[in-house]
Amino acid sequence: MIPLNFKKIDAFTDGSSSGNPAGYVFLEESQILSDSEMQKMGTELKGFVNEVGFVTPYADGFKLKYYSSECEVAFCGHATIAIMYDLLASNPSLHGQRVINLYINAGKLSAFNHLDTLNAVYIMAPEPQYLETSVTAASISDALGINISALDNRYPIQAINGGLKTLIVPVKTLANCLSIWPDESSLKQYCLVNDIDIILIFTEETYDEHAHFRTRVFAPKFGYLEDPATGSGNSAFGYYLYALGQHRDDLIIEQSANKTNANIVKLKTYEDEKMTRMLFGGCATTRIDGKYHLHR
Repeated sequence: MIPLNFKKIDAFTDGSSSGNPAGYVFLEESQILSDSEMQKMGTELKGFVNEVGFVTPYADGFKLKYYSSECEVAFCGHATIAIMYDLLASNPSLHGQRVINLYINAGKLSAFNHLDTLNAVYIMAPEPQYLETSVTAASISDALGINISALDNRYPIQAINGGLKTLIVPVKTLANCLSIWPDESSLKQYCLVNDIDIILIFTEETYDEHAHFRTRVFAPKFGYLEDPATGSGNSAFGYYLYALGQHRDDLIIEQSANKTNANIVKLKTYEDEKMTRMLFGGCATTRIDGKYHLHR
């Protein structure tokens, strides 16, 4: 048995809403896990957390890998928020650092420390890829189990990779958004056939007057139906709005199937050397802090 430093942290919540549960394993430089061992842990924690993030000190920052119960995940926004919020809050040597380098499979990203002013950490999303898709309004409404009339044709259905291949689907009302409960196995097959990682539904109608949009995200490919608060999905949505000329800075997204008590994801833009990048941000709440004994 290998004892590992383990935390269960809910991202995008101060504790008042459900957040999105992530497992967090901090690996010392001497601790090396194989891909199969990390996958084993992701599988063992199915139903308890949506993904497990593994963090190792690396070069001038940290290296991160992510696993769901089904597979390795290219990028997991909520686990990154959970991990970096905890590292910045609990590690005195990081308190004064404004920018921390992160290394994921897709390359180098940055985390921005705003705990002292906004009680939030912001993560730079990967560069966007605007993808071709053959998805039609008829096929996606059928896959989601809603009437095609619920779709908001003022906005396009579009696929964007902002860390994960995200299909973005507009609906007219908050009631439409909250009524969607697709069959998990059928929707998983739809995602696999159409080369989609996750599906983000959005509407302009919100419950909180301070929020700008309500979103929900479905992720059956990764072993669960709904992701209650997402960084990568909402970043893709931010890039989507930016491409349409409708993004505003300090965008507030409420995300959840719970009408009155949604999780909050914040979006900002950031100008790097090449292009406008999306930053997603929020806080996190630690629920469990202890040891995980992985059988080798």
